[in-house]
Amino acid sequence: MTDTKTRKLPAAVILTEGAERRIADLMAQAPDDAIGVKLSTPRRGCSGLAYSVDYVTEETKFDEKIETPGGTFYIDGASVLYLVGSTMDWREDDFTAGFVFENPNAKGACGCGESFMV
Repeated sequence: MTDTKTRKLPAAVILTEGAERRIADLMAQAPDDAIGVKLSTPRRGCSGLAYSVDYVTEETKFDEKIETPGGTFYIDGASVLYLVGSTMDWREDDFTAGFVFENPNAKGACGCGESFMV
């Protein structure tokens, strides 16, 4: 008999308390068919990839799933490799509000901050 131990892998993206609170806020006002919030990296902008956060209505096979106190957070399976080791935060000030990413995989970003490259 072999004694195998499995360990839980860390999430691809670390969510700060601010990000978790914002996910809870989004889920509190979500459409009835939403099962969570999903992060993806569509091709967009002058550097190639952008961060996109949207409601999701069904699970997709290769998406990563993170349970937070306020709702389920998904990471698009095709985007995970671009995001591994990243931290996602929610920041607000007098002029802007939005998710902010610290991504060790990003090799550069456009001047306006909308997109990044790996």
